[in-house]
Amino acid sequence: MALRKSSRLKKKQHSQSISLNAAIGVIGTILLGFIFSFSSNVTHKGVPIDVTFPEIEDQPMLAIEVYEKNPIQDIKVEVLNGCGIKGIAAKTADYLRSNRVDVIRSDNADNHNYPNTVIISRNENIESLKAVTQSFGLSLKDDKHVFIVPDESLGVDITVILGKDINEFPLLADLIQTIQ
Repeated sequence: MALRKSSRLKKKQHSQSISLNAAIGVIGTILLGFIFSFSSNVTHKGVPIDVTFPEIEDQPMLAIEVYEKNPIQDIKVEVLNGCGIKGIAAKTADYLRSNRVDVIRSDNADNHNYPNTVIISRNENIESLKAVTQSFGLSLKDDKHVFIVPDESLGVDITVILGKDINEFPLLADLIQTIQ
């Protein structure tokens, strides 16, 4: 009886070891297939592609080159629409930027009933005021349009409020026509 149990146990272990060896063999074969596939993909050269780029005659300038050629003055300006013409503050901001003035904000004024365009100096920097008034074709002594009202809390050097007389500025006349 003990011999019978021992013989049955050996047969059972032998069949388990055969199935385990077969499973290891199958997994090994699959693993070898993956290794072969990977190595053939890594060593695959592919089709050579010749890339040619067109000649660029006028290469765009880098930002530093643009700045060195036409530097922005250290003048912070806000442009406010006080005349009611839609988009005039943004167009005027673009115009001032083309004159190397840093416009940090363009928006609507508190109302659209300003009869005159006003340029307000917010600090003691007269050079900033001079540059902006020249952009509008005005003199520093024009007390109808140029004011000095210091207010450092606004974070700007100059406030420009566009009034109903905006058509009187020949330098801005083209801007108004492009809007309307």
